[in-house]
Amino acid sequence: MTGLTTHILDTAKGRPAPGITVRLYQAAAHQPLAEAVTDASGRALLVADDADILRAGIYELTFAVGPYFGINEAEPAFLDDIVLRFGIDPAQPHYHIPLLVSPWSYTTYRGS
Repeated sequence: MTGLTTHILDTAKGRPAPGITVRLYQAAAHQPLAEAVTDASGRALLVADDADILRAGIYELTFAVGPYFGINEAEPAFLDDIVLRFGIDPAQPHYHIPLLVSPWSYTTYRGS
């Protein structure tokens, strides 16, 4: 069984990004599997480590940053939905995927 978490940091302000909706999809069928909203620390649990949801394959995380930057910056926001495709190996017990984001750019990596 494999878990999945994320952590979103607003690099322009140097702080966590609360209130961002994150959706997890199985990529081939674009089937929704989970949805969460980042908490005050910018963190979200999408799949608990003991859940039996994730199988080997390609998945998508969609980070809805448009509303966050629309509220916190001038409109219209340059970035709307950030879609990240990634592979899951169920032999790995946990995946943590941080997103570092500003109104104009983003980066991500496989965290620990």
